[in-house]
Amino acid sequence: FKDRFPETGEDVKVMGFRKDDELNLIISMAFIDRFINDEKEYFEKKAEIFEDIKRFIEKENDFKKIGIELNALDTPGRSLNGIYLTVLGTSADGADSGQVGRGNRVNGVISLNRPQCSEAAAGKNPVSHVGKIYNLLTHEIANDIYKNVPGIREVYVWMLSKIGQSIDQPAAVAVQIIPDNSVVFDKVRKETERIVDYRLEEIDEFCIKLAYGKIPIC
Repeated sequence: FKDRFPETGEDVKVMGFRKDDELNLIISMAFIDRFINDEKEYFEKKAEIFEDIKRFIEKENDFKKIGIELNALDTPGRSLNGIYLTVLGTSADGADSGQVGRGNRVNGVISLNRPQCSEAAAGKNPVSHVGKIYNLLTHEIANDIYKNVPGIREVYVWMLSKIGQSIDQPAAVAVQIIPDNSVVFDKVRKETERIVDYRLEEIDEFCIKLAYGKIPIC
């Protein structure tokens, strides 16, 4: 692949989301500037690479529906501001190293036998970096549900972002609840959905609190 497409950098991230027999892939791939002459050539090369990836994925699976996005934030007509073009072929060009505190959890516990986010909440901006925002927000949502919905023994919350989509519109929110034997689950579901919807509506205020250090990150 690198021999055929030398303009592709080493920094490649793939986020996959499977729902039943549908697969959605969002690919982030840095391009190297010395192989690209202008914006037009960037989008031409990107289209070639997209088709190559698409052929490979469609050949290697049995999903009924596949969605693929490559560098979803690209915007034609914005020159360097609208393309993922780098000197080194990595996101380090923009100081996005993302190496801070991989072992630190937002609840202060490294709980290896519990579901947990592998992202670090520290060292990331509180306005748009979902590795920070969703990590902390899911923890708070789970706490809200546990405290306010009767009859719950345990609760886990997952949120999945989508590049190019507003942070208040995650691609998916999943809540796993372990109830006790005294509850009607439909009622638990409704109360849980209400809390999730409310917290997403208030996400801007949540981010402001993060920015001012009013929410601890560990």
